[in-house]
Amino acid sequence: MFKLVRRRKAKGFTLVELLIVMVIIGILAGAMLLVMGSGKDKANATKIVSDMRSLKAAALMYYGDNNAWPTQISQLSQYMDRQINANTTVASYDISNTSTDYYVCVKADLSSAGEGVKKALAAMAEDSGLYYDATSADHTYEASYDEVYMRISTQ
Repeated sequence: MFKLVRRRKAKGFTLVELLIVMVIIGILAGAMLLVMGSGKDKANATKIVSDMRSLKAAALMYYGDNNAWPTQISQLSQYMDRQINANTTVASYDISNTSTDYYVCVKADLSSAGEGVKKALAAMAEDSGLYYDATSADHTYEASYDEVYMRISTQ
């Protein structure tokens, strides 16, 4: 008589299957690193726009009280709920009056900001009212510039 030989079925995964899973996990982790980096840039750009809007609101309140536009950021401190550091690692802020005094703007100097922040600001420029020049409404901000303006008022 023939004895039936039972073959024991191996439990677990083969080396090839494990390697395939490791490669897939590596690809997904690399993709997440790329996405997370751009998320930080967008967060910094959103903070810049938020700070500029807060400074704009404070400048309008200053004008309402003094019938004159502020010339320095420090003049706005009493109108702010939270203090905005005029010089940060991402941007520094200032009030800008044009030579013709036609536009009053909040200006952010982006010379220390990375290219990702500038690109994120450029993507938000039209909806947020950001310009690369204080003297014209035709100059929507572009990522190649180191300064961004948000108009407070046309006098």
